Amino acid sequence: MYLYGTSKVNEYGHLEIGGKDTVSLAKEYGTPLYVYDVALIRERARGFKKTFEQLGVPFQVAYASKAFSAIAMIQLAMEEGLSLDVVSAGELYTAIVAGFPKEKIHFHGNNKSRDELEMAVIEEIGCVVVDNGHELQLLEDLCAKHGKHMPILLRVAPGVEAHTHDYIVTGQEDSKFGFHIDSGQAEEAMLFGEKSEFLDVLGLHCHIGSQIFETAGFLLAADKLLSILKDWHQRHGYHAKVLNLGGGFGIRYTEEDHPLPASQYVEKIVVEVKRLSEELGLEVPEIWIEPGRSLVGDAGTTLYTVGSTKEIPGIRKYVAVDGGMCDNLRPALYNAKYEAVLANRMEDEPEETVSVAGKCCESGDMLIWDIPLPKVKSDDLLAVFCTGAYGYSMANNYNRITRPPVVFVENGLDQLVVKRETIHDIVRLDLSLRETVIK
Repeated sequence: MYLYGTSKVNEYGHLEIGGKDTVSLAKEYGTPLYVYDVALIRERARGFKKTFEQLGVPFQVAYASKAFSAIAMIQLAMEEGLSLDVVSAGELYTAIVAGFPKEKIHFHGNNKSRDELEMAVIEEIGCVVVDNGHELQLLEDLCAKHGKHMPILLRVAPGVEAHTHDYIVTGQEDSKFGFHIDSGQAEEAMLFGEKSEFLDVLGLHCHIGSQIFETAGFLLAADKLLSILKDWHQRHGYHAKVLNLGGGFGIRYTEEDHPLPASQYVEKIVVEVKRLSEELGLEVPEIWIEPGRSLVGDAGTTLYTVGSTKEIPGIRKYVAVDGGMCDNLRPALYNAKYEAVLANRMEDEPEETVSVAGKCCESGDMLIWDIPLPKVKSDDLLAVFCTGAYGYSMANNYNRITRPPVVFVENGLDQLVVKRETIHDIVRLDLSLRETVIK
């Protein structure tokens, strides 16, 4: 049995996280329930930062908040001295409400609206990662309108594919993200930005994929981007201050996953960027990275209560829980794999292989296929590990099911940081049909 962070089996045979008994948490807050191990998030954040500091290079570690955005999480990132990535007005507003330093906010996205960009300009955030020519022109117009200056990075598609799931590969040339390089789009964008009195082209950005377990892809991307910067420096005198190599650092979901420690990703990247910069005669740029899943993924555990079971002799036994694709869409979306335990009976040996089904009215609502567990009974507490990234973020109201609450645990204390939705919340934005419909 693999346990993450501060998780352990306590004297009652229950799963304990952050010094809190999960059975007690379930009784207090109900299920489904997202539980975050705050100490593990802090450990992950400090692991990335410490390696940069030891290697003596300027850097920013930006939390990719799309993994899990809530006021308390943004404040935790602020406590740990991280920068912040946002990809929508909603994520930016969350950061502002949380009191996050605006100068450390980076705005991403392939189709930022006029309103979103105007919000970024007015709030004077630290950087916009520009994705295409339409956005570049729109951003300059908005900066001129408000008399504001905006630092930017140009996102490029480096033609490097990470070893990952097809649905979450974003760095290859055939992608909706980033300026194309070989066609000259990226160079045109740089020249446009350099001529603008409102924009400051800090450098280049790329993101080659997600759930990456090796460093080769990052090194290839660094090579490609630094070669471009060398060419631009020679032909146009352009000097890049920043090189952002994105995120995508993998975590362990199951025993099949073998991620590297944060220090190894960072060390390999820094050594390669320094080597190539020296070789190409460039100043070493400030290095930015954007961990999201690798900061919060394995720090999150979802607790469910077991309800009905269905056994099909000789085929399969289904165990249904009180959540599903409404609180964890990844199995349905990516065929993502997870491990789980009975949190109230941690010392019981596995006796049967079951498949964990959600409660949504959808045959594809399956959380885990074929997992060995003790003899499962109604009202058992099932804990699914590594749901901290893209669980709450992708949670939805399919079948008008309410979204679960979020609890932070640390040093024996628990704190509710996101309330459970109610059925009243479900209809809060609905409007009644008028008695007379205008045709």
